[in-house]
Amino acid sequence: MKFTLTAQDPLSKARAGQLTTDHGTIQTPIFMPVGTAGTVKAVHQHELRDDIKAQIILGNTYHLYLRPGLNVLEKAGGLHRFNGWDGPILTDSGGYQVYSLTDVRKIKEEGVTFRSHIDGSKHLFTPEGAMDIQRTIGGDIIMAFDECTPYPCEYNYARRSIEMTHRWLKRCCDRFDSTEPKYGYSQTLFPIVQGSVYKDLRVKSAEVIASFEREGNAIGGLSVGEPAEEMYAMTELVCDILPQQKPRYLMGVGTPVNILENIALGVDMFDCVMPTRNARNGMLFTKEGIINIRNEKWKDDFSPIEANSDLWADTQHTKAYLRHLMVAGEMLGAQLASLHNLHFYLWLVRQAREKIISGEFYDWKNVMVKKLGQRL
Repeated sequence: MKFTLTAQDPLSKARAGQLTTDHGTIQTPIFMPVGTAGTVKAVHQHELRDDIKAQIILGNTYHLYLRPGLNVLEKAGGLHRFNGWDGPILTDSGGYQVYSLTDVRKIKEEGVTFRSHIDGSKHLFTPEGAMDIQRTIGGDIIMAFDECTPYPCEYNYARRSIEMTHRWLKRCCDRFDSTEPKYGYSQTLFPIVQGSVYKDLRVKSAEVIASFEREGNAIGGLSVGEPAEEMYAMTELVCDILPQQKPRYLMGVGTPVNILENIALGVDMFDCVMPTRNARNGMLFTKEGIINIRNEKWKDDFSPIEANSDLWADTQHTKAYLRHLMVAGEMLGAQLASLHNLHFYLWLVRQAREKIISGEFYDWKNVMVKKLGQRL
């Protein structure tokens, strides 16, 4: 993997770059649609490529490990061949899913034992196992196995947690460096900064993560319920420590406003289930603000879903029609809303990149943030 910085905004820490993998080149800042179980929900692969213009998608280690399972994925030749997506893929390590299974998991130094949400069967994820599983899934970028602490979180718990995450990272790197990719293309490993919302822990974790000198770095444990101001403060702190010349990935973030504010702090890569999950519930993110398409006010609004858009679905269909589909429980409603939201997110990061390159990002961001957060 190669990363090149191409522009820096003069009034903020926002930057534009280019990240090259064996499956293609990614222009940053970038948003990565989440394909939890080998699919971005309600969206075809050709729509991801041609309509949404996604450059990289996510696969979820926990879900893919349980179903379809590693045997199927290995026989297929990895996730790219299994799901028909020929662009770059990033896989998470399963740490976040295990964190969310609080009632059915146990964390020890060895790793995490948990019960499957599908059939209750018992499994163990170790740092070494997470590397082996992600080698088999075949992500271009794979993530270190860490513990994502909850919010709120006691200081001493967060301190012990980052120390274990750092020990686990050493084990991840040792296993990754002693094994080879399975499918004829290279893979790269990103470590993850943790530390909850404690400044000294975030600083310590960022310094330790940077010392491993991997090809990129991630920031985890945010967007888990803390106020946005805390998220921004921790992100800024960490971005000032992580190396300038390597990509920075803020995991699981977030709203369009969150994305713009974190780009301004120096983040290059984002992912979140919000555009698709909220779409299925009728929430649309638009250039003028947020729409709940289920509301009565859209019942006879025959204007396009988004008039000033290059997405066919946005200009072909009306708000009234989309509302009808959602209220009637028609599958097409979830499909159109998911297409729209993902297209909007990718448009937003492309615009951010253009404004960084032209030197206009800071003022544009401040105007957009006011618009994007308002309810229409």
